[in-house]
Amino acid sequence: MKALRPVWAEVDLGAVRHNTSRLAALARPGTVCAVVKANGYGHGAVPVARAALDGGARWLGVALVEEGVELRDAGIEAPVLVLSEPPLDAMEEVVSRRLTPTIYTEAGVDAAAKAVADAGVDERLSVHVKVDTGMHRVGAAPEAALGLADAVNRRPELRLAALWTHLAVADEPDNDFTDQQLERFERVRLTLQRRGVLPDLVHAANSAGLIAHPASRYNFVRCGIAIYGIDPAPELAGRVDLRPAMSLKARVSYVKELPPGDRVSYGLRYTVDDHTVVATVPIGYADGVTRRLSVSGGQVLIGGRRHPIAGTVTMDQLMVDCGPDADVAPGDEVVLLGRQANDEVTAQEWADRLDTIAYEVVCGIGPRVPRVYL
Repeated sequence: MKALRPVWAEVDLGAVRHNTSRLAALARPGTVCAVVKANGYGHGAVPVARAALDGGARWLGVALVEEGVELRDAGIEAPVLVLSEPPLDAMEEVVSRRLTPTIYTEAGVDAAAKAVADAGVDERLSVHVKVDTGMHRVGAAPEAALGLADAVNRRPELRLAALWTHLAVADEPDNDFTDQQLERFERVRLTLQRRGVLPDLVHAANSAGLIAHPASRYNFVRCGIAIYGIDPAPELAGRVDLRPAMSLKARVSYVKELPPGDRVSYGLRYTVDDHTVVATVPIGYADGVTRRLSVSGGQVLIGGRRHPIAGTVTMDQLMVDCGPDADVAPGDEVVLLGRQANDEVTAQEWADRLDTIAYEVVCGIGPRVPRVYL
């Protein structure tokens, strides 16, 4: 059924292609892996994946086997890296869908090898061994990673295609912990090299690593947030020419005039100081417009001008104080994220108001908001 509610998110695939091409130029001669996990950070995994590949990415990254399956079901044939070790009983699907698993346990090595043997395929399964160099989320400790690399090489069903790690504070350019992580990673890589183990790919850089830490680039980089046109951190803004890919829009559904002293929405926490026009917009916290914007100064664009959110954001609707002389009518476009006329509301602006990161803002735009691809 076509969308009936006047709410939508526009995703500019041209911006995705542009961002990817700029990141690929920075990474060259290395390879870009475009991370499209979490439904492409809320933008739509399949359309973003295709646009990123058109823009110069050669690999795609996902968090879940199911996300890799979605790409394969859409006919995407590019290599797909699963960024965490899959559940052991998912290795059969990894093999059948030609995904590349991350490995960091002996059980993972055994399960991957068994899945290949059970499938009866002749080709070895490429795996990427992950080293925990200090973030302590997932990955094998450095000494354990050396043993895992040996274990992979002993299995005729497997091929050690890559060694990698993840940086915890790459988005803090002056934090020397990134250098410490890279030093730990280099010790593992060089030890393997002395043993004659030379993986084709070595990677440590996420978007922030690529932009701020050239030593982390190696020959493969994993770009997530920057693909979508969002700087990994405010400190890195402007270092690469990025264009935001997502805009969040709606249309005014109802307009009313209120006298001074009237109060608006749940809790009656917003008091109208003067005669004003209040517009209702049919989008709310169930769509990712968090209630906290109500009290942190959230604004929207109508007619090219900023107006404050008036009162508590509700599940399906919010109100906007348009001022006493506003020429606002049902059907007028409302921009919650994106540009209108000469002004722009960015995901980073929301993040600053909400004391979070822009990643959470775009990932939080809910599934009942239709995506429109430009």
